[in-house]
Amino acid sequence: MVALIVFFCILLLVVLITWVKLNAFLSFLIVSIISGLLLGIPLEKVTASIQHGIGDTLGSLVIVIILGAMLGKLVAESGAAQKIADVLMRIFGEKYVKWALMVTGFIVGIPLFYNVGFVLMIPLIFSIVYRYKLPAVYTGLPMLAALSVTHGFLPPHPSPTALVLTLKANMGLTLLYGLIIAIPAIIIAGPLFANTLKNMRVEPLKIFQPAKIEANALPGTANSFLTSLLPVLLLIAATILQFAYTSTTGFRSFIIFAGDPSIVMLISLLVATYSLGILMKRPMKAIMNIYGDAVKDVSMIVLIIAGAGALKQVFADSGVSAAISTQLGSLPLHPLLLGWLIAAVIRVCIGSATIAGLTTAGIILPLMSQASVNPSLMVLSVGAGSLMFSHVNDSGFWMFKEYFNLSIKQTLRSWSLMETIVSIVGLIGVMLLNLFV
Repeated sequence: MVALIVFFCILLLVVLITWVKLNAFLSFLIVSIISGLLLGIPLEKVTASIQHGIGDTLGSLVIVIILGAMLGKLVAESGAAQKIADVLMRIFGEKYVKWALMVTGFIVGIPLFYNVGFVLMIPLIFSIVYRYKLPAVYTGLPMLAALSVTHGFLPPHPSPTALVLTLKANMGLTLLYGLIIAIPAIIIAGPLFANTLKNMRVEPLKIFQPAKIEANALPGTANSFLTSLLPVLLLIAATILQFAYTSTTGFRSFIIFAGDPSIVMLISLLVATYSLGILMKRPMKAIMNIYGDAVKDVSMIVLIIAGAGALKQVFADSGVSAAISTQLGSLPLHPLLLGWLIAAVIRVCIGSATIAGLTTAGIILPLMSQASVNPSLMVLSVGAGSLMFSHVNDSGFWMFKEYFNLSIKQTLRSWSLMETIVSIVGLIGVMLLNLFV
């Protein structure tokens, strides 16, 4: 009976989001209330459970998401992203242009949230498409594959960051393992897969032809690269130093403090405010306006994460998560494969990678205490599953279709297959890493 109630609630969530077209946050709230009542939580405690879930989820997450959005927006608006692309184009040359864009997408995609990154990186793609008269999909897909992988696998992006906190994984280790898995996933789903799309000739809409920032107004090469990569460098350095200094000392306490994702993002943003803002003669008011716009860009993502946290808490407080994990634990599947499969099914049904990842976390969490599974690898497995086969119920599918002026068939052939390759290669990478860590 419990399994039927959970199935009904997840189905209702799918229907509300995809068929009724209700806002995802409102859908989560409604389904959380209905789930609490059907699963036997006392009437007077249902709202308390929802509020607890929202507070717990956002309390440790909202700082990272908001600061990360601000940093990513400044990297794009300042011209640092364009500078990175220009430098890589000079290094790789026209012959290997898609590799240059792939590396650009990977570097810029680390601090830049996916939806924001998609919109802001499209002008870079089209500037190269128009300049060198190249096939648009063949040229642009590697960069978007890199953005997708960073979105699903790497902190400080919302879903992997939330999964790290929910599944009690180590942020630094998750980032290190994620980088190891991300590189082959991007190469296979990006440049290699793009070779099969070279004959897909389409004419991108002229409205998206970009207004390029003049070269003399761009930040320097070192400034652009170091500022964009600073969160990654700080997280990796803090993780290595924590392993190097195992004794309880004041220095180790400082490393733990400085390596906290919130502090890392704050330091990175303060550095960027100077290096990409003040140093570039940009007024402080203009910088703050960029940060304000960044918050607007990710506000709905924050609310969706909050709603997913509410549903997760209802499942936990009702005892259903423990019951489901016991049943799932008896299946002849490796827990990492199970986490990937649940996320993949929810992703295909709902369309949102963030919702798929966070909903799966609420279901799989109790199983983590029963099975000997590396939590960082579980984060990556669920993240990989959450990217599975994007289709007509995913906003990313329609963004790609409209920006590149494709038919539905062409979008399925390019975008949907690229996302599927990323998901499967990610799972393979997780299972291989599990043999060694």
